[in-house]
Amino acid sequence: MKNILLITLFALLTLNACSNADSKKTVDSGKEEVLYQIKDGQFTEWYPGKKQVKFEGNVDVKGNRDGKWTFYSEKGNMLSFTFYENGKKEGYSIVKHPNGRIHYHGEYHNDQMVGVWTTYDEKGKNKQVKDYGYPESE
Repeated sequence: MKNILLITLFALLTLNACSNADSKKTVDSGKEEVLYQIKDGQFTEWYPGKKQVKFEGNVDVKGNRDGKWTFYSEKGNMLSFTFYENGKKEGYSIVKHPNGRIHYHGEYHNDQMVGVWTTYDEKGKNKQVKDYGYPESE
């Protein structure tokens, strides 16, 4: 039992350290660079150096994703966007290949893929169409 508690504690500490490592980076001056901010309901995260936005989107009063969230490459190209409502994926989503062509797109409802999702190769050729259907009326 003691070993299980120690393993659990170690795992939690490791996860916490990893999540903090993603949001802060030590710069040459020895100070930690904070790579995200939440201001006036807008979340913004930057790549190291803070020259390029990585993620941006709105958050509700509880801190949940709400509205359109966009992910950018280090060069500033939009790579994906997804709509959220109260922290759950709700609405249209597009993900692009690094070359800018659409990789896949579709719609979410209550954090679940619904309707037709289409996948493309890096040249833009349709590779797969999958229909997830729609949930029955709630």
